[in-house]
Amino acid sequence: MTATVTFLALLVAVAAAVRSTWSPCGLSMLSTITPFGERGRGHRFASTCTWFVVGATAGGLALGGLAAVLAAAVHVSGATTVAIGAVALAATLVTVVSDTGLAAVRLPVHYRQVNERWLDAYRPWVYGAGFGFQIGCGLATYITTAAVYLTVVLAALTGSPLLAVVVGATFGLVRGLAVGLTHAVRTPSGLLAFHQRFAARRPWADRAVFASLAVSAVVLSVAVGPVPALVVGLAVAAGTGAVRVVVQSASAAASEEDVAATTSSATSPPAPAAPPSSETSSGTSVTGSGRLSRQRR
Repeated sequence: MTATVTFLALLVAVAAAVRSTWSPCGLSMLSTITPFGERGRGHRFASTCTWFVVGATAGGLALGGLAAVLAAAVHVSGATTVAIGAVALAATLVTVVSDTGLAAVRLPVHYRQVNERWLDAYRPWVYGAGFGFQIGCGLATYITTAAVYLTVVLAALTGSPLLAVVVGATFGLVRGLAVGLTHAVRTPSGLLAFHQRFAARRPWADRAVFASLAVSAVVLSVAVGPVPALVVGLAVAAGTGAVRVVVQSASAAASEEDVAATTSSATSPPAPAAPPSSETSSGTSVTGSGRLSRQRR
């Protein structure tokens, strides 16, 4: 089971890293770290890219370190191969539910980009490695797919801290290498054309993620056996249905409250106007000429 989970963890890690390049933060990096952009700042594109890849790999190692701690816990727990496979299958199905929106909700994410002021405040090796580290971590910037979470889970389920670190480093390296996609862009118009072509390829990245999830689900179902796989599938389906019902009920209740509030405000008589007052709460009074004068208390 360790070999199977490791293979699937690497597969999902690569797919998640590729898909994450289309995040707002990833697109921002492809817009700011370019040959003509670095030349305008007096820096060399190749050098900045190298530092970016180094930083992203280090960020992936940090992500792998987190997974390694969890992997050590899995190893100590002595979980059976069937239990590990069942948990991996459940996590994969939950990822599918989240990314497809079947439950009308998605796993919680945060929306954060790197600070682009670093470009003008620091040397290229600082912002190159710094941006790369944050992006390579996977969890420090925009998260566009729940497959990033699944990468950590599968890496932990290998039960090997070393393999978990390798999975994390692979994710970070793939994310970092994306910065070199603009190596042939020399002008702003060329950059615009690049982004148009790049945006058109996003559906392929989505398909790659779903393909990796489908392969993982099938392989894990075969590995754990038909009965455990059926139990896990039914449990996830029941949980998905329950969550969907709760979300829809909450949405319906909120809509009814909005309608009731709108109806009440439309049918209630207007509030009577307050009687004119010659004195304000701050202790000022209106004189005959219309000017304000301060009254002594």
